[in-house]
Amino acid sequence: MTRLFNDPNDFVSDMSRGFALASSRWVRAVNGGVVRSTAAVEPTVSLVVGGGSGHFPAFSGLVGPGLAHGTAMGNVFASPSTKQIMSVARACDQGRGVLFSYGNYAGDVLNFDQAQEQLRAEGIDARTVVVTDDIFSAPSGEIEKRRGIAGDLVVFKVAGAAAEAGLDIAEVERLASSANDHTRSIGVAFSGCTLPGADEPLFTVPDGQMAIGLGIHGEPGIDEVPLPSAIQLAELLVSRLLAEAPDQSKRVVPILNGLGTVKYEELYLLYGLIDPLLRTAGYELVDPEVGEFCTSFDMAGLSLTLLWLDDELEPLWNAPCSSAAFTRGELGTAHVPTGLAGQELPQEQVNTAAPAAASAASQQLGREASAAFTRIAAVLDDAAGELGRLDSVAGDGDHGIGMQRGSKAAARAAADATAAGHGAEAVLASAGEAWADVGGGTSGAIWGRIIGTLAAGFAGDSRPTPTSMAAAIDAAVDKVRMFGGVEVGEKTLLDALVPFATEFSRTVSSSGDDSSPLVLARATTCAAHAATQAAQSTADLVAMRGRARSHGDRSVGTPDPGAISLAMIASAIAEQFTSDTPLPTPTERKAARS
Repeated sequence: MTRLFNDPNDFVSDMSRGFALASSRWVRAVNGGVVRSTAAVEPTVSLVVGGGSGHFPAFSGLVGPGLAHGTAMGNVFASPSTKQIMSVARACDQGRGVLFSYGNYAGDVLNFDQAQEQLRAEGIDARTVVVTDDIFSAPSGEIEKRRGIAGDLVVFKVAGAAAEAGLDIAEVERLASSANDHTRSIGVAFSGCTLPGADEPLFTVPDGQMAIGLGIHGEPGIDEVPLPSAIQLAELLVSRLLAEAPDQSKRVVPILNGLGTVKYEELYLLYGLIDPLLRTAGYELVDPEVGEFCTSFDMAGLSLTLLWLDDELEPLWNAPCSSAAFTRGELGTAHVPTGLAGQELPQEQVNTAAPAAASAASQQLGREASAAFTRIAAVLDDAAGELGRLDSVAGDGDHGIGMQRGSKAAARAAADATAAGHGAEAVLASAGEAWADVGGGTSGAIWGRIIGTLAAGFAGDSRPTPTSMAAAIDAAVDKVRMFGGVEVGEKTLLDALVPFATEFSRTVSSSGDDSSPLVLARATTCAAHAATQAAQSTADLVAMRGRARSHGDRSVGTPDPGAISLAMIASAIAEQFTSDTPLPTPTERKAARS
């Protein structure tokens, strides 16, 4: 359990500040993470890594010469936002391209891919190598679906050394991909981890049992077995990894990684059993590593990683590097300070130009939208605990926290935009950007896209008609499909969003009146009801996307938290429209019945 914090919502920012101060020899703070406090004399490809916090020394502890140039740091177990990634990437770029690398989790993929697109649009050569070393998270025929765990260290080390050697971005990318292809990991846990401020761990392991195939974000293991002896555990880890040997090389680097509370003495005891098993199997062991390289807060667990070496990878793995958490050898190239130690780099210049003047009608609509965001934030704040519980069944348990943070940020941004006299389109655009930035993770990225797409439906000076709102909602559905690569039936928020959109359009079309406020209120209410029913029905589905995918069967019987939170938002909006709509007159009621 995490005991040291002030406000749990400020945990990451408070921790990041302390890390930058204590590690100023290697890093300095920027918006969204940290970057090197020194630079090579000659420009190189820039390696930018990142992911959720809670995994130190991954990711911030691996920034320094010979390793990463910067890391984007999300909330605990939540991916950094696109805005954070862009800030770090721009601070690192030296004109020779940016290589992103991170573990293969849905939120990270969405946000890093979006950042890659934006960098390319700016003329920067941006590429990505995703780490997929966890053998338990997908079958060998679907390696591209596997998660990244402690193999992050291998890929970052090889890519960082290749960049340090002055290679171009195509070569750095190729070698990082090769490192990933030659790396396999397996993890086990004896107990779960607890988020800052939480009273209960994200998952529990029954007494006398051990979970196999866990993720590093508090996801439960994929299987549970009776607690083995140390030699039985060593045999399990080694046999499972050797069965996945990527090639015929007999030179391997073993990396035994503690996930949080397994003591170093226990790790060394276990390594003493792993080493002879590998040698008996005919392997030559190269510079074994034992320690903490990719943790999961206070999880009692460990992982074993094997890197199969070849003639290209071995010198890169052995090359010198220096960072707050991983150092080897003496650097042969000079690095010069980039500024005052411990000082934060200047913030990105933000375009603060005033938006176009909004009409009185658009400003009024903006105020109504702001009120809706305030209502949504209150609903999600109350539901954060339950949404987290649903998410912890097959995921990492942070959905409630992410939605809580994102909706509150959106409500604040909407209120600020309203106070500045912005119109409805600008209010929604500001709210969507804030939700994506602060919410982070998969849900933050997707809700940022949904709200940003809906904003286009509020352009102009007049109040949008129900028909135009239906078109904007349909556009949001298309955006989620394309952005998230998901379809109905895969147990995501789309399973509630599509019924919402369908029922909204059906109600509007059947009304025959595109001007009455009653139509919008009725359509929103009916659509919210459809979304709620559909969200509850996701309990019958097997998760096929996101972190829950690896625990698909376990998710059956529990509704998808993303679909449930969407239904809550839909209901809050319906209540907002209903409360803002005057009661119909007898004439209007008669017309509606006819």
